[in-house]
Amino acid sequence: MILLPDPATLSEAQAMAELERLAGLLFKANNAYHTQDAPSISDAEYDALKKRNVAIEALFPALKRDDSPSEQVGAAPARGFAKVNHAVAMLSLSNVFDEKHVIEFDDRLRKYLGLGAQVPLAYTAEPKIDGLSLSLRYERGHLIQAATRGDGAEGENVTENARTIQDIPQHIDGAPEILEVRGEVYMSHADFAALNDRQARAGEKAFANPRNAAAGSLRQLDATITKARPLCFFAYAWGELSKPLSQSQKGAIDQLAVFGFKTNALTAICDGPEEMNAHYRKIEQMRAGLGYDIDGVVYKVNDLALQGRLGFRSTTPRWATAHKFPAELAWTHLESIDIQVGRTGALSPVARLTPVTVGGVVVSNATLHNEDYIAGRDNKGAVIRDGKDIRMGDWVQVYRAGDVIPKVADVDLSKRLTTAHPFIMPDTCPECGSAALREPGDAVRRCTGGLICPAQAVEKLKHFVSRAAFDIEGLGAKQVEQFYTDGWITEPADIFTLRLRFGQGLQQLKNREGWGEKSAINLFDAIDERRKIGLGRVIFALGIRHVGEAASNLLAAHYQEWSVFADAMRAAHEGNSAMDELMSIDGVGPVMARSLTITFQQQAERDSIDRLIAHLNIQPADRPITDGSPVAGKTVVFTGTLEKMTRAEAKARAEALGAKVAGSVSAKTDIVVAGPGAGSKAKKASDLGIKVVDEDGWYTLIGAT
Repeated sequence: MILLPDPATLSEAQAMAELERLAGLLFKANNAYHTQDAPSISDAEYDALKKRNVAIEALFPALKRDDSPSEQVGAAPARGFAKVNHAVAMLSLSNVFDEKHVIEFDDRLRKYLGLGAQVPLAYTAEPKIDGLSLSLRYERGHLIQAATRGDGAEGENVTENARTIQDIPQHIDGAPEILEVRGEVYMSHADFAALNDRQARAGEKAFANPRNAAAGSLRQLDATITKARPLCFFAYAWGELSKPLSQSQKGAIDQLAVFGFKTNALTAICDGPEEMNAHYRKIEQMRAGLGYDIDGVVYKVNDLALQGRLGFRSTTPRWATAHKFPAELAWTHLESIDIQVGRTGALSPVARLTPVTVGGVVVSNATLHNEDYIAGRDNKGAVIRDGKDIRMGDWVQVYRAGDVIPKVADVDLSKRLTTAHPFIMPDTCPECGSAALREPGDAVRRCTGGLICPAQAVEKLKHFVSRAAFDIEGLGAKQVEQFYTDGWITEPADIFTLRLRFGQGLQQLKNREGWGEKSAINLFDAIDERRKIGLGRVIFALGIRHVGEAASNLLAAHYQEWSVFADAMRAAHEGNSAMDELMSIDGVGPVMARSLTITFQQQAERDSIDRLIAHLNIQPADRPITDGSPVAGKTVVFTGTLEKMTRAEAKARAEALGAKVAGSVSAKTDIVVAGPGAGSKAKKASDLGIKVVDEDGWYTLIGAT
C-alpha cells in the first residue's frame, strides 16, 4: 500500500496544489452530510481529507486557502427549520489516525502548557458516536430548545422533534439555571434493521446506514414522524452554563448522568498516551458488538482548568482530538483523466473511475495531484508506486485512509492495455486556450488567461457566494454558472445590480427554467440582505490567494474597519511601517502579505473591489468583550523568555483581553513585556519611550496570577 508523501516533504508549490485539490471536495461533502443527510463520502474519507488539509496548513500557514476546509464546521442550516444562534459555538474536533499521532498530540499540549514529560496530564477517552450532534438548552431545569450543530455558529431548531426522544429529559431537578447539554443522536443497529424492514413493507426507500437514518429522522418537519423513529441520545459535553458542573471532564459527564442523561459507560480516564492507545485498542476490538456505530475514540484533557488555558483554534478545541479508525481500499477501472481549472488557474488532473464501493461509500473520482504524481514521482523526484505511471484504461487501486483522500494508490501492470499511452499534461488551458505554464519549483501548471478564463472567473464567483463568504440564499454554484453563461454577472459587483438591471418585470429571470416571479424576487431580497455584512466575510469573499477564512478574520480583528484595512493594503510596501504592521500580525507571512498588497495595488483588481464595496454596508469586526480590561485596544509585544506560561498561551490571553499582539516594536506599540534574554526589542522600546514591564509586571497589570 503506497501512501501520499508526508506533508513535511512537500515543497511550497506542491503544498499549494494539494490544498487547492482538497477544498472543493470537502465543501461538497459538508453540504451532503450536514444539510442533505445524504453523505457522498464516508466519515473516514471526510476525516482523511480534513486531516491532510490541516497538516499541510500547519506546515505552510501562508498558503492557507480562502476556502480552507479547516475553517468550516458542519454546513449551513437547511431551509424549513428556524435558525438558532449557539450561545457557545459547536466546534468540530481535530483528528489523529495512529498511535504515534496520539503521542504527538500529548507532546503538543505539554509544550503549549509548559509541562514537562514527568508532570501528570490525564485525559478522558470515550467512543466517538457516529450520529448527529445536538445541543439541548435547559433553563431552570426545563428543556426550552434543541438545535443541530449546523455550521457551528448557527443550527436548526428541532425542539419538538427532540422532545420525542426518550433519552432526553424534559425536566431536570437540581440543574444550573442555564444548562446546555450536548451530545449525539444515533440509532442502534437493531432499531435500524427494524426501521428498514418497516420501510420495505411500506414500499418506501430504505436508509443507507444508521447515521443517515438518525439524521433524517431528527430533521423531519413533522415531529410525529420523528416520534415513530427509534432515536437514542448520548450526552458527552456542554455549552453555556450558569455555573460549572465539575472541575474535571469526567466529573462533569458523571454529573450529566446524575441529571438523567445517558452517558457512555466506556468513557475512561487515561494517564497519558500509552493508556489512551490501550483504551483505543480495547474499544476497537469491542466495536462490532457495541450495537451502535462508532468511528473512533475521542480524547479530552480531563482538567477543565487546563482546558480553559488551552482554549480553541478557529474551529477546533486544542484540548481534544478524535482518534479515528482506519478505512479501506479497492480496485477499479480508470476510465479517463480530466483536467479541472481552479480559481487560481491551477490545472488539476482528476481520475474518472468505474464506480466502486470502498468502505461503504461509492467512489467514482480520485485526485491525481499533478503530472509528476501521474508519472510515478514524488515532489523530490523520488520514485513512488515502484515507478509505475498512471494511464487511461489502467486497473487501479483506490486507497482511502487516515491521511489521504480517494486516490490512485497503485496500478496493476498485468492488466494494462497495449494501446495505453503515457499521460501528457496539456500545455494550454482546456477552458480558454491560454498557455498553461509550470514555473520553476512549482508542482502545477497554471492557466495564464486570468480574467479571460471562464473557469477562473466562475470559480471566483462561486467562492464569493460560498457559505463562509456572502452565503446568498438562492444563489449557489449552479445559479452562478447560469448567470455567468448568460452574461448577467461577470464580477461580484454585478450581483448587487441584478434587481436594478432586470427591473420590475423580471422578464429574463422569471422565464428561465426553474425560476418564477416569486423565486426571482426572493433572490433579489436575499441579495439585498447581504449588503450589510461583516468585515471578515468581505475579505474572505474577495478570494485573495493564500488568504483563508481564519486569516481573513485575523485581518478583520486587527484592522477593524474596511477603510483602515484597504488603505493599509494600498500603502504597504517593502520596508515601510504599513508593511511592518501587516507582517507583525501573528499568522501573516511574506507570501500572504505579498498576495494582499498585489491585489490592492493592481488597478484592475482594485477597481473591481471598489465597484463591489460601493454596494455594501460593511460592519466593523466584533471586538472581544473586554469590559474593565486594562490592555483593551493596546498593542503588546512579548520578547525574551517567558517563565510562567508559554509564548502561545501569553499571546492568547492578551488577545482575549482585547490587546493586539505584534511581533515587532514600532511607534504604535504600547507595551513591551520583556523576559530574561530580551534584546533589541526591549532596547528599541526604551529608545522610543514605550512602557516596558517584566513578566510579573504584566501579570499584575492584567490582574492574573
